[in-house]
Parts: sequence; structure tokens; C-alpha cells
Amino acid sequence: FLIFVLVCAEAFNPDEEDDDMESRIIHPKTDDQRNRLQEACRDILLFKNLDPEQMSQVLDAMFEKLVEGGEHVIDQGGDGDNFYVIDRGTYDIYVRCDGIGRCVGNYDNRGSFGELALMYNTPRAATIIATSPGAVWGLVSEIYLKCLKMYSSTYRYLKLQKLVDVIGTKIYKDGEQIIAQGDMADCFFIVESGEVRITMKRKGKQDVEDNGAVEIARYSRGQYFGELALVTNKPRAASAFALGTVKCLVMDVQAFERLLGPCMEIMKRNIANYEEQLVALFGTNMDIADPTA
Repeated sequence: FLIFVLVCAEAFNPDEEDDDMESRIIHPKTDDQRNRLQEACRDILLFKNLDPEQMSQVLDAMFEKLVEGGEHVIDQGGDGDNFYVIDRGTYDIYVRCDGIGRCVGNYDNRGSFGELALMYNTPRAATIIATSPGAVWGLVSEIYLKCLKMYSSTYRYLKLQKLVDVIGTKIYKDGEQIIAQGDMADCFFIVESGEVRITMKRKGKQDVEDNGAVEIARYSRGQYFGELALVTNKPRAASAFALGTVKCLVMDVQAFERLLGPCMEIMKRNIANYEEQLVALFGTNMDIADPTA
């Protein structure tokens, strides 16, 4: 699962990745050409996380292609061979549907195109036609994909660093209560070692001596719990107890909402799974979205 991969995986360092730019390609350029190319690439997201040396190698690898008005730079359905960055000129974007080509957009002396076919290894999705004399800079697919790999690696590393900065560690003794049903939620937990027992009280049996608590799940290394109350903004729907010595990674609610927001929809889908388990145990879903009802 995504969270376990991010938090419990071995430490990742993009500097230890294979030297993706080892096979250096150099297309000589004048100072003016290099300055224009650097400016054209400045706002391209893929290149933003490259270090200066990597960016220099990418600029070296790009080649200039002069185009005439009416020339097709790429054709829909063709093979993806290069990624293109516009140096100068105007270009129309045509997409063919039912045998009819329609102009769906244009570029005016800036922009880039051709990445989709390279990223997904599919034929070109559109035709790009120059509407004036101009020039584009090309980058062969192999170098583009290496840049994409480095961008992805750097993104994962930065995400991991953010998680490490906000995650704490807590150790619980055998039988110790980690969360209590009915309490307000303040943390999210990932089991680093040991085993956690999850129990739920039956409705209408809240007496301390005979609370009707039933075990509904056990979690071990890499599994998480405590997210339900954070997702639903309701009190805890169940209690959690340590079985033996348990070590948990703990994230407070503010960090959970800030860093794991993209995972929220996945976690919400788990509610249906919890409800199925409760129906099997109790004959009802126990209103887990409102455990005090």
C-alpha cells in the first residue's frame, strides 16, 4: 500500500540511482543558441528538479530543427521519437477524428509538445504544423525518459522527506490501550513492529465491567489504523490494544490532512470494507461513521 511503501521502505536517495546521464550526447551550440534554449526550457516542469549538471547535459543533448511554414513537425499516428521545445515560430495543433482533421489549439513562439507518445509508448496523438518559419529543439526519447525517471525519483524522495519530518515513534507495552472507542481522533498510526488488536463495543453495552467488546481485527507490520475517525471527522469507532510490545509510527491530524490528502479517497473506500466485516460479526454496520449513536 502507498503509505507503507513511502514510510517503511528502505531509505531512498536519488543520488544513488544509476547514472542516467552516463551516455552523454553533445550537439554543439553557440552561446546565443544555448541561452535561447535555456530560456525556452525554464518553465518546463520536467526539468525543474534537475540539478545544474543534469540540466547542462540535457541542453547538450538537444538538437536544433529548422522548420518552414506548412511543415509537419509531427504527425498523428506516427511513432514517438523526439520531445520538442519551441524556440521560435507559430504552430497549429490538429487532431483527426472520423477522418477529419480539426485545429484544436496553437503555439505562439513558446511551449513544448510530443511528450505523451514518449511517456506512454503510444502513437502520436496529434499533428503539429508550422504556420510560419521557425525552429524547435528536439530531445531524443531515450534522454527524455531518463529525465522523467529522475523527476519521478526526486519527487518520491522529497515526499518521503516530508513524511519523515512529521512522523514520530511510540512504543506500547503488552495490553496497553493505544486508542479508545469514543475518543476524539488526534493521530494516525502505522505498525512498525508487533501486533495490534482492534476491538469494538456492542451498542447499548457501555458498562466497564461488561462492555461487550468484540475483536474485529489484528494489524501487524506495515498495516495502519486510526484513519477512519480522521477521514469521517467522528469519534473513534473502535479501540486498539498492544499485543506484546508494539512500536508504532505516529502522525498527528494536521500532518495527516496536509500530506496524505491525496490518499483520502482510497481510505474512504475502506469504510465499505469495514462495514462488511461488522455486518458479518454483528449483523449491522454499527454506524461506524457515528460510533456514539
